[in-house]
Amino acid sequence: MENVLGLLRVRVQRGVNLASRDAGGSDAYVVLRMGDQKLKTSVKKNSLNPEWNEDLTLCVTDPIQPLKLEVYDKDTFTPDDIMGDAELDIRPFMDAVKMDLSGIPNVTTITTVRPSRQNCLADDSHISRKDGTVAQDVVLRLRNVESGEVELQLLWVNIPHAQDI
Repeated sequence: MENVLGLLRVRVQRGVNLASRDAGGSDAYVVLRMGDQKLKTSVKKNSLNPEWNEDLTLCVTDPIQPLKLEVYDKDTFTPDDIMGDAELDIRPFMDAVKMDLSGIPNVTTITTVRPSRQNCLADDSHISRKDGTVAQDVVLRLRNVESGEVELQLLWVNIPHAQDI
């Protein structure tokens, strides 16, 4: 794959206060997209506060694409119901990846991305140096739905022979 910068490991941690789409709760799963890549979590049955704690790994290429997230309610006999969506601009994260972090102590905040009308952040999102790489804790507020947030952690994975960042 040309223009590969590295890998983005996305830990989909949990959903909080998701909108109900079925009488007994929802059978929620998350779909992550970046460019033409698409990955999804397992389905968590009957929960509006599902715990996934699943790692999904995407290839980051140049030009950098936003991370798109959709939450669905799994249905058996009808199409799955959308439970909201969100988008995350990973350029601030990638700016931190490009920095020389050799002299920065472990578990140091590099920068903070604040919620605004231009993003889906529910709270301040800290980008930090963690265990020798770049990490970002993210809480995304879902759009196009009554309620719901999804908590993620992004982790950068260098790959040999990737394009210099």
